[in-house]
Amino acid sequence: MGLFEILQPPGWERPSGYSNGVLATGRQVFIAGQVGWDPRSAQFASDGLAEQAGQALRNVVAVLASAGAGPEHIVRMTWYLTSRAEYLAELKKIGAAYRDVMGRHFPAMTAVEVAALVEARAKVEIEATAVLP
Repeated sequence: MGLFEILQPPGWERPSGYSNGVLATGRQVFIAGQVGWDPRSAQFASDGLAEQAGQALRNVVAVLASAGAGPEHIVRMTWYLTSRAEYLAELKKIGAAYRDVMGRHFPAMTAVEVAALVEARAKVEIEATAVLP
């Protein structure tokens, strides 16, 4: 096993856009929930979910970079969304934003609809766990 191994139980349908599980060995990095704002100004450039998701992912990657890591080190992500309906409606745009930042790396992921986020304009908050060799 390298840094991590994707877990795919026999006979299970392969998921699209995420992995069911990841087995990893190394130093752990825990990234707090990141919203889709400019972290220097704490201002949102857009109220669009796909745009906010892309910025939130860039913010996650920026925190990773401070540990000498990149998107390929992420083993788990949790997405908190204020609207399941909006997420489903913008899924193609969100997928494109995801691939722009993360490439074709698909860690174990969970997406949860929540009533609200602490930042009033935030439509998504993403937290992540990464493992470094």
